[in-house]
Amino acid sequence: MGNQQVARDYYGILGVEQDADAAELKRAYRRLARELHPDVNPDPAAQERFAEISAAYEVLTDPEKRRIVDLGGDPLDNGRGGGGGGDPFSAFGFGDIMDAFFGGAAGGRGRGPRSRVQPGADALIRMQLTLEECATGVQRELTVDTAVLCDQCGGNGCAPGTSPHRCDTCGGRGEVQSVQRSFLGQVVTSRPCPTCRGLGEVIPEPCRQCAGDGRVRSRRSVGVRIPAGVADGMRVRLAGQGEVGAGGGPAGDLYVEVEEIAHEVFQRDGADLHVRLTLPMTAAALGATLPLPTLDGGSEDLDIEPGTQSGTLRTLRGKGMPRLRSTGRIDGHGDLVVHVDVAVPTKLDKEQTELLRRLATLRGEEQPDLAVKNGHGIFGRLFRQ
Repeated sequence: MGNQQVARDYYGILGVEQDADAAELKRAYRRLARELHPDVNPDPAAQERFAEISAAYEVLTDPEKRRIVDLGGDPLDNGRGGGGGGDPFSAFGFGDIMDAFFGGAAGGRGRGPRSRVQPGADALIRMQLTLEECATGVQRELTVDTAVLCDQCGGNGCAPGTSPHRCDTCGGRGEVQSVQRSFLGQVVTSRPCPTCRGLGEVIPEPCRQCAGDGRVRSRRSVGVRIPAGVADGMRVRLAGQGEVGAGGGPAGDLYVEVEEIAHEVFQRDGADLHVRLTLPMTAAALGATLPLPTLDGGSEDLDIEPGTQSGTLRTLRGKGMPRLRSTGRIDGHGDLVVHVDVAVPTKLDKEQTELLRRLATLRGEEQPDLAVKNGHGIFGRLFRQ
């Protein structure tokens, strides 16, 4: 009986219940590790306690070892654990500890070589259009300067007749490892191979035209169709017409962004057009029919009713811009909104002045009456407020 050892309470060491799941185990371990890790607590007693919780976490996250604990045994009392005087971290990798402590892998285990072939980036070019061109749509040839596939090596970056070789430094793995010993046991860290830059292979004789990149810059012509109804800031996507990727990777997309030039007459608001029309005082009073120019180069008759006031809005339905749907189709047209301004003459000759005085006399308006009349008028409204 004197040599019998009591199994350690691994659940008690971490401060969790026996039915704790993996998430609870990890939370408990992180909480204790932040207090006891040697980097934050140099006390020797804390280091021993940290070794205990690390061993407990390793045991309880291993299904087979946890089963032994639940049966009343101690999986570390086999010459490897604390009872046998061994290193409790010999089977507990540094990456596992760091994953539980920091929530991520310690050295990127098993990443493998990085592919030399990478997707290309998107490209953007801006195109200025008049309002008329936005209304009708245009088709143009654009000159773009982007990376294209190298025609000498076909994208593999090697001189003709040669091919890539496996990297001797990393053996084609794309990464190199270093092993160090610490109080945690063996610490294995991985980093990209400095010789092949993580690719796992090297090019002994690079292509002279692209210097091993698999692509070169070139100026080329690309056709683009801008649909009717586009507006300032809209983009048209040309799939696969952007930058070719490194190593001859697939090309990105080319986006053509519309820059709409301000119009001298019309102001645009979405699919609606707005125009300001200044009327002589006489035309506003008597009424008139005026030809109103439209964006398509034609004209529409605009009827001005007698007595039209400044600030009146007249709307011509369907005479605005095409409405562009997300599918690129036209869904009707906006309206043309006319803002009427009445111009009051500032200079009158003697005859014009006499005619207006006679009109004022006929209308009883020689002296405008702003006084209150039956609660109406300007001052009447003010007094009621």
